[in-house]
Amino acid sequence: MANRKATRIIALAEALSARRVLHLKDAATLLGVSEMTVRRDIANNPGLFGYLGGHIVPAADIEADAPYDLAREADSHAAAKREACAHAARHIRPDETIFIDCGTTLEYLVDLVPENYSITAVCYSLNVADRLTRRPNVRIVMLGGVYHPSSASFSGNSGLETLDHLGINVAFLSAAGVDPVRGATCVHFHEVPVKQKVISLARENYLVVDNSKIGRLKPAFFAPLAAFRAVITEDGEAALPALEAPTG
Repeated sequence: MANRKATRIIALAEALSARRVLHLKDAATLLGVSEMTVRRDIANNPGLFGYLGGHIVPAADIEADAPYDLAREADSHAAAKREACAHAARHIRPDETIFIDCGTTLEYLVDLVPENYSITAVCYSLNVADRLTRRPNVRIVMLGGVYHPSSASFSGNSGLETLDHLGINVAFLSAAGVDPVRGATCVHFHEVPVKQKVISLARENYLVVDNSKIGRLKPAFFAPLAAFRAVITEDGEAALPALEAPTG
């Protein structure tokens, strides 16, 4: 048993050395074991592997000072995130172009795109892109640039320049903090230029968060609440003037 496990660890490390990023499903196929077994191997070897939004990366690629872990965040308030996306999905219309932000909330929105809708989806994170690839009715535009393992997202001039050539009907933005006075904030500064560019270009902008984000303030500010038509939570669309931080 120990020898088989050691062999798997070596094989996984070699695969990552060659590819840098490996989807959990592909790793399980490569090693001939279940996805649960691969998850267990990753958890038992934090010095070698990191797990971000369904993707395995070398531990060295994880930003050591990042106070945000995509894999951990994916399991946080999952039901509330799905419910918020169910409300947001009402703004998806056929034959339009939508933008789906990075993070773990809006990946649930992908599953709610009606199968009879032909849409174009713009994104810049691996976990969202991976989910989009499973939808045959969706044309994907992936913004490139420098890869940031901490949020499985990309940033850089190439992605911003691509946005200049796109017509975005509806943008769904995420945030790690929504302060009634300061506005929408996130953890990673590299996300800010993409979010701000999209907000400036899209016809409609919606901020989609679960209620645990209301009242929080994170370091990277990207937009005042007035930039959005609505803030959408698991409770539905919040009236912006009445949005208040939770008490107690």
